[in-house]
Amino acid sequence: MKILVIGSGGREHAIVRKLKESPLVEALYCAPGNGGISRDAECFPVNAMDKEGMLALAQEKQVDLVFVAPDDPLAAGMVDFLEEAGIPCFGPNAAAAQIEASKVFSKNLMKRYGIPTAQYEVFADPAAALAYCQAQGKYPVVIKADGLALGKGVVIAQNQEEAKAALHSIMEDKIFGESGAQVVVEEFLTGPEVSVLAFTDGKTLKPMVSSMDHKRAFDGDKGPNTGGMGTISPNPFYTEEVAKECLEKIFLPTVEAMKAEGRPFKGCLYFGLMLTPDGPKVIEYNSRFGDPETQVVLPRLKTDLAQIVEAVAQEKLAEVDIQWDERACACVVMASGGYPGSYPKGLEIHGLDAEGQAQGVTVYHAGTKLEDGKFLTNGGRVLGVTALGDTLEEALDKAYAGVEKIAFTGAMFRRDIGRTHRG
Repeated sequence: MKILVIGSGGREHAIVRKLKESPLVEALYCAPGNGGISRDAECFPVNAMDKEGMLALAQEKQVDLVFVAPDDPLAAGMVDFLEEAGIPCFGPNAAAAQIEASKVFSKNLMKRYGIPTAQYEVFADPAAALAYCQAQGKYPVVIKADGLALGKGVVIAQNQEEAKAALHSIMEDKIFGESGAQVVVEEFLTGPEVSVLAFTDGKTLKPMVSSMDHKRAFDGDKGPNTGGMGTISPNPFYTEEVAKECLEKIFLPTVEAMKAEGRPFKGCLYFGLMLTPDGPKVIEYNSRFGDPETQVVLPRLKTDLAQIVEAVAQEKLAEVDIQWDERACACVVMASGGYPGSYPKGLEIHGLDAEGQAQGVTVYHAGTKLEDGKFLTNGGRVLGVTALGDTLEEALDKAYAGVEKIAFTGAMFRRDIGRTHRG
């Protein structure tokens, strides 16, 4: 098989490295890719949203399958466009990708099909939304922009002033553009968070191993929300009993609901869950592999990823037996100083070998570029330093030992990944 992976982050690097292990894969391409990915796949400077450019590249390279990894091209119909031209894809079409691209759609879907989630209302008018917050009379309250907002479209307002400010910036200042034309206002849930990714071909669903993301920028879960500062797998709170309940009440009903809506979901469906005192509830769906969850889930996959991806595209997932490594995995993100705010780019990264790797760990490149044989920073999250271990403690020790070997000016990372969330 010749496979083209669309995207340029740490998630895509993890996907590329896992596909590279497959004896079925004869050629691997990535667009646009990054410095680290260029050591594992041939990269091409085609923008992830450029449908015509991707089609031309796929045809030129005569690829057998395109793996569409990021949310934006999925929501924009990249899969529809390529499949119309006869190129099989891994990823949902635009109609199915609405499960992530519209919070209003996904909340209404859950309400219609009885899938457990937080109580909510939808508003197109900021004054009405604020009045609703006031009428509920309890804070914190969660305010979500309807559309895609780079993972930053959610505000947890602690009081009326914060709710008013959030509604103003999302709906009137339009800081996320048209994504903020409507908002979902929902009750604040408490409990441990769990991320579970699942392969599905629209009929069969096979969950992957669980993980836990650390969203806040600083130790002790302090500071602004980020795209994720590190992850561990398995999630210590996700017991076999909880997994069974999630499968029966959330995962399978979601696949059935999408089928019933005439939007069968094919690809990777991501369940962001909260284990509340009333049982597991859905916080959000994503229509693709999560980042940085992928960086700890795929290293534990023993079955050939190319085989699974092909089975999903052909709607034959039921025929594949998916096996997982029993070991734990940990990923520590090294980010640019200033992230998630503004940060410099183009700083040289020290401690990596010519392949962009460091001893004893796997380094997934998220925001890097390769110039004159040197790896330079080129994003907010720069590297995901990842390790497997017989215990979570061992995986974390290895990952942090890897972090110590790598340096760039202003590098920031959390020192408590996996430490503060013991089950």
